[in-house]
Amino acid sequence: SREETFVENLRKMIVVMAHDLRVVLIKLADRYHNMQTLEFLPKEKQLRIAKETLEIYAPLAERLGIGEIKGQLEDLAFPYLYPQEYQWLKDYSRSYFKKADEHIKKVKRKIIKILAKEDIRARVEGRKKHLYSLYQKLLRPEIDRDINKIHDLVALRVIVKTVEECYSTLGVIHKFFKPVPSIGIRDFISQPKPNGYQSIHTNVFCFGRITEIQIRTEKMHEQAENGIATHWYLSEQKAKGVKDSQVETGFFAPTQKMAWVRELMKWQKEITDSREFIDSLKFDALSHRNFVFSPKGDVFDLPAGATPVDFAYAVHSQLGDSCAGAKVDGKLVSLDHKLKSGQVVEIVVNKTKKMPSYDWLKFVVTQKARQKIAKHFRH
Repeated sequence: SREETFVENLRKMIVVMAHDLRVVLIKLADRYHNMQTLEFLPKEKQLRIAKETLEIYAPLAERLGIGEIKGQLEDLAFPYLYPQEYQWLKDYSRSYFKKADEHIKKVKRKIIKILAKEDIRARVEGRKKHLYSLYQKLLRPEIDRDINKIHDLVALRVIVKTVEECYSTLGVIHKFFKPVPSIGIRDFISQPKPNGYQSIHTNVFCFGRITEIQIRTEKMHEQAENGIATHWYLSEQKAKGVKDSQVETGFFAPTQKMAWVRELMKWQKEITDSREFIDSLKFDALSHRNFVFSPKGDVFDLPAGATPVDFAYAVHSQLGDSCAGAKVDGKLVSLDHKLKSGQVVEIVVNKTKKMPSYDWLKFVVTQKARQKIAKHFRH
């Protein structure tokens, strides 16, 4: 069937990707080009290609840190898969984007001026939120399709030379614009996202509106836009002593940070069923990521919807098997509690317990947890 052919090609891509990531870059570029010419294809083909793009290729770009391609692929697929919602959002957001644009120009002039007084030379640019990303945010229950509750419709990026200047810039901005206490600062420089993304995000009150400001260095900016496709990646590796000959023989293999690619290799050997393989990709490997902490400060990268049991198995299978309870940020929670980014998770252990509970299979989301639990109940 067509789906089996697609899965087979995906499996082949994963095998090659584990040795050379350039393969996936070419695949993403090819998919981007296909999406731009989608209007000339029959409707059935349009829907199939748009669905694959939204479920597999855009999340793959995100995991590789290529934020710009991820956003473009989603926006290109959006009108084909959800035409009415797309049209509604275009009409609904038009005047808000216009107002946000004018507001950002005003804030930009002010920030350049106040930073210059402190001898900080910065490039300041506005970034419109991608339409599909805006749609996803509007669907959240706390936003309930109210665009006024979205503060990064147009976000400001302040790009400086050094990491020190990032923190100095944050101080200067907070001196002139009061930070929003309920939102707080997200420091992805000291604690990068699992895909390598770094920036400081702050939300401030300025000229009567809450505005999101992202502060980063030039290198971080390029990493955020292009991920592993950044031009400095090659020169950085050469500086570490990688020879030209190695560049051609698997130098582009995934780094330690990309252990998930090796994990995919394992899955593709273990999971023979096509449907199960696609589901594991969509709901685990390529789903939105959260990073949570152990009490010692170790970071664990888990898919959205992961629970304390998923966390326990990510640490060690024995910890998963003997898990009897969990605390999140010091408070006891149920084992099916959905974890959020930045939380500290502590597993309560019962040393006499050597078996997981069969009911855990109803709520765990990671392939690793499912496999380890199911292993105990195979007869």
